[in-house]
Formats: sequence, structure tokens, C-alpha cells
Amino acid sequence: MEVVGDGYTDHCPVCLWGRHVDDIVPGDRASLCGAMMEPQRTEYKNGMFKIYYKCQGCKHEFGVREAKEDNRERLVELCK
Repeated sequence: MEVVGDGYTDHCPVCLWGRHVDDIVPGDRASLCGAMMEPQRTEYKNGMFKIYYKCQGCKHEFGVREAKEDNRERLVELCK
């Protein structure tokens, strides 16, 4: 599946897995790693989910906001 984001999204809206393209700030596209980012958990705050990832390559941990087309069932399932 090809994922077309909004400049900040770098993950699949169905499974929520992503690619490690951002380094420090969401949307910076400064990472040279490029490995897969596994969704570890989500948090629901102020009416939105935040997805927390761990890179399968370099082990970098990162959080991004949900995208409007993200799978709500998967977001809730990962909420701890």
C-alpha cells in the first residue's frame, strides 16, 4: 500500500506501521535510517490520539499525532 501523507504522516492508516523518516521533529524528514517503525502504544488526549513508535532498525522512539484517515479500532486497541 502506498501511503500519501500530509507532510507529517509517515505511517499506514490501516495498520499504523510507519517508516523512520523523521529525526527529531515530526515532518522534518531528516532521518537517514529508513527502517520500519512499529506502533507501540497510543494516548488519547484533547480529542486526539498520539501514536508512539519504536524503530526496528536504530531503536529510536518517536511520537506523532493521528491522521484523520487512521484506523480508529487500531488506535483504540493500542491505547494504554
